Order: sequence, then structure tokens, then C-alpha cells
Amino acid sequence: MSDSLQRLFMSEPEILSLNPQAGLGDVQPERSQLSHLVRHFLERFFNHETASPDGDAKARLILIAFTTGLPGFVVALYLWPDYHSFIPYMRNHHVVWVPGPPPYWVQVNQHFFFALYSFIVMGIVTVFEWDMFFPDLLDLWVLKTLPIAEIHTFLARVAAIAIFIAGFLFNANILAILVLPSAVDPPIFFRFLIAHVLAVLASGLFAATFILAVQGVLLSILGERFFRKISLAMQSLSITILLMLLLLFPVLSGVVPFVLQSDTRYAFFFPPFWFLGIYQCLLEGSSSGLPIYVQLAKNGCIALMLLAGLAVIAYPFAYLRRVRQLVEGPGAQSTQNRLGLPIARLIHGTLVRVPMCRAVFHFISQTLLRVQRYRIYLVLYGGVGVSVVASSILRLSVMHQQVRMEISSDGIRASTGILAFWLISGLRMAFVSNGNEQGSWIFRHVHGRPPHFDEAMEQLRAARVWVLLWALIVTCGTCLASRVFAPAELLTWPAMASQLLVATGMCLLLTDILFLNVKIVAFTGERTSEQPNLATSVLKYFAFVPAVAWIPLISEPWIEISTRHFIIAAAAIAVTHLALRSRHRVIVREHCNTPGLEEDEKDFILKLGLHY
Repeated sequence: MSDSLQRLFMSEPEILSLNPQAGLGDVQPERSQLSHLVRHFLERFFNHETASPDGDAKARLILIAFTTGLPGFVVALYLWPDYHSFIPYMRNHHVVWVPGPPPYWVQVNQHFFFALYSFIVMGIVTVFEWDMFFPDLLDLWVLKTLPIAEIHTFLARVAAIAIFIAGFLFNANILAILVLPSAVDPPIFFRFLIAHVLAVLASGLFAATFILAVQGVLLSILGERFFRKISLAMQSLSITILLMLLLLFPVLSGVVPFVLQSDTRYAFFFPPFWFLGIYQCLLEGSSSGLPIYVQLAKNGCIALMLLAGLAVIAYPFAYLRRVRQLVEGPGAQSTQNRLGLPIARLIHGTLVRVPMCRAVFHFISQTLLRVQRYRIYLVLYGGVGVSVVASSILRLSVMHQQVRMEISSDGIRASTGILAFWLISGLRMAFVSNGNEQGSWIFRHVHGRPPHFDEAMEQLRAARVWVLLWALIVTCGTCLASRVFAPAELLTWPAMASQLLVATGMCLLLTDILFLNVKIVAFTGERTSEQPNLATSVLKYFAFVPAVAWIPLISEPWIEISTRHFIIAAAAIAVTHLALRSRHRVIVREHCNTPGLEEDEKDFILKLGLHY
């Protein structure tokens, strides 16, 4: 019997009353295989060990969404007084109200900020999720064993990437769009709204597409093995440049009028200017605005279409090559480094002479760059540190109809503490994370939990020595490298000696302070039931960074005065180091005297001063 005859002679489904329908429970609609795969890949974007180490992906997603949209929202709110007669001041004993709107170039710089901010946020987000845009071993082991067509897996990942980019474009800009029209009170509401929305969306889409296209081209041409070798450096460079653009916005805004009004070609080589051109063209019209706006807008549209086409072409080839090389495996690689053998022997004979300390030292060296989560910590903290240093040193000015870059001597002095702080705090974040909690069994079975005091001090000393060694190499190396472009006042021998002393002291004391309460072996931290407070964490950095930047500014000129000041400063660093070291020994001894817990026991009873 055909389907039509069956439908003709079969009775209609029984209509149930409300009570039987309620007893059936929630009836979930059937989803297709492609829909399940898209949801799976979207969840993996936020539920991997880097984005959500505590496993709470939904809470982390909401937090990230509001964090990306909040700066634009706050800036839009603060624009309200600029466009309204709100701020009075006294002139000849009379109250004068500041008229609005602000001057033309102030408005252009405000539009430039929103285009630049969307560009920076989407670039950082795309770099952060860099490794999740292509399959990994987990996808290969799990999805390959299921009856899923390859084309469905590929299309689902592409759809997930598109939804991810579109979602963050929405999150980064929607809050500002809600309040910006009322804050600036534009003459033509819809024209302003369309100009703003299209400019910021195009700017953010360009940044995300650029990162995706570069990754696809490099994977297609170079392959997985070589790409992995340069991936960390590329991520660090991308984060550094994007954050530096954000921190240098006050400096860039000072040269925007000259760049757009002069005959220079600087604007055509800086992508955010292209989308500022789109903004101003749509807002003012192609006939009433500056002629350069039309050219910049054309560059932006053409570049966006070309990049989108390049990403569409390169991604399938990169995807297939990634899958093939995952199946083949990385192959045998030699781990011996003959160039590092003399350095390792020197370190063994001087810094890590005890075998236990030596073992933990090399455990850190071999683990740090192998785990994606730790690499991302280094990329983020290193990028922030270098970008803050660059924004402190660089100055832009217009002289004789030319944009000139100047070097700040105070910025070079402050860079010592800033670089040391971000480097050491990033390493601490990686060391105390719970990425290798299961690997701590070897330390627990060999030395106990908690270990004896002497063993614990050697284990912790290895991490402090490792951090201090690399902090000294990077910070002191930066001080010496800065002599290439430093002003004449910093090229004297007293200035160099004071810089090196302050750099050494900052590395030593920051290592003591940040690792004062660390009582575990690196990378073996346990999961905590308490959720970290983002506001409190950010407040700590805002409190520390001005202090570590201010200390070199005050101390270095004073140390340069005489040898006596140099000796006093060195003695102060030594005394402070000994005091912090003594306090650290007390903390570790208290930890070692605490009774050990079993696998399934909690420590909240011991925190109350009670025992089982």
C-alpha cells in the first residue's frame, strides 16, 4: 500500500488532554547530525582547558561576552557630556557652559576609536581560539569512529567558526550601539547608526578574517610541523601588536588630523583607517567629506572581499593537510640539544646542584611549551607586557609636516619593572594552574603529601630559580638592547649600572613576592571550588603595575648620583630578599606540618582547625 493510501485510511493521531500531555514531559525536537556537530564544535570553543579551565563554559562565555562589550559601552557613556551643555567653568566670575558638539576632529577620533576597538577585540579573540579552528587529536579519535560523513564534519566546523565570529562581533559592539545614539545626539539618526554599525562590523570582520586567512595559508604551504614551530611566536606578535594599538590610541589620535589631511600615504597602510573612511563616507556622504575618505573606504571594501576569498580558498586545503598529518603522526624527532649541553652543565653545577631540584627544573622546561594552555598564558602575559612597554617608550609627534617617532627616557626606565612583572606573573599563572593535577602522583608517592620540609623547599626552589633565571635574561637583555635607541642621558656608565641593578632587584623581589604563597610543584595544582573573581584579579594588576613602573623612575636617577647610593640600593634589595625568603620558609613549614589528606577528603575541616 502506498504512503498516500496509508495516510488516507489511517486515523488521525489521538488528541490528548492537558494532563496526559504533561505526563509525557518535555519533548525535544529532533536535530540533524549537522546541527549536533555545530553545537559540539561551538561548545568546544569555550569548554577546552584554555578558555574554561574550571569546566564552567556557560559562566565563562557570559563573562567573556560582557567583558568584550563593556569598554565600548563605557566610552559611549562618557561621550554624553561632550555633546551636551553639561560641564560649566568660570570666566570673569560668570558660569560658562561648554557648548556641544565637540570639534570635527574630536568626533573623527571618537569614530576611529570604535572602529579600532572592534578590530583589536576580534583579532585577539581569533588569536586566542587559534588552535580550535582546525581538528585536533581528540576530534580524530572520537569523531572518526562514528558514522559521520567527512563533509558533514567539515561543514559543521565552518558553520561553528562563522557563528563564533558573528557572535563576538555582536558582543563586542552591541552595548555601545545601545547608548551611543543618545549620547552623541546625531542630526540624522539612521544615517549615523548605519555608518557606525557597518564600520565596526567590517573592521572586526577584517581582523578575524585576516588571522584565519594567514593561518590557513601557512598551514597549507608549510604544513603542521613547521607551523607549530612558529605558532607561538606568531600568536605573541599578534597579541602584542593588537594591544599596543589599543594602548597607543591616545598617541595615534594626536596625529590623525595630520595623516588624513596631508599628502602622506600612512593612512593607506593602516587597516583601521580604511574602516574609519567607511564610517565617515556613510556619515558625511562621499561628496561632503574629505576626498581621502572615499579612497580609504574603497581600500577597506576591496581588502575585506579579497581576504574573505583567500580564507575560503585556503581553509579547505589547510583542513585536509591538518587531518592528514594528524593521521600520519609527527614522526620521530630528536630531543637532544647539543648547544644546550654546556649551559645545562653550568646550571647543574651552580644553581640546581641537588638532584631533586634538578629534576623539577627540567620538568618545568619540558612541560611549559608542550601544553596549549601554558603557551596561551605566555602569549597573553608576554603580549600585554611588551605592548605596555612599547606604549610607554614610543611617542608620535608632527614636526615639519612629518610624523616622527620619539623615544621617552622615562618610558625606558619604567619598562624594567613592567616587563619583569608581566613575565613573572605570567609564569606564576602557568605554574599554579591545575592542568597536570593527575601527574602529581609521582611527587606524592615519592615524597609524601605534603612532603617533608627539606624536600618541599628543594621542589619549590627549582621553580623560583627557573623563573628568576629567565626573568633576568629577558629583563637585563632588554636593558642592554635599549641602548641602541636610548637617549644620551641613559648611555652613561652610571645609568647602565643603575638600570641593571634595578632590573636584577625587581626580578629577584617580584619572584619572592609572587611565589611567596606557592606551596606546590609547578603544574600540579588542584581544582578549587571557589570561582575566581575577575574584578578582584584585574584590580590586583591595576594596583601592581603603577607601583612596579614608579619604582625604577624614582630609584634609578637616585642610584646614578654616587657609588654610595648604589651600595645602599643593593643592600636594601638583599635585606628585603632575605626577609621574604625567611617568610616563605615559615609558610612552607606550616604547610608541611599540616596532616595529609586522602584522595576523596576535603580540606575545609582542617581550615576550621579541626581534624578527622
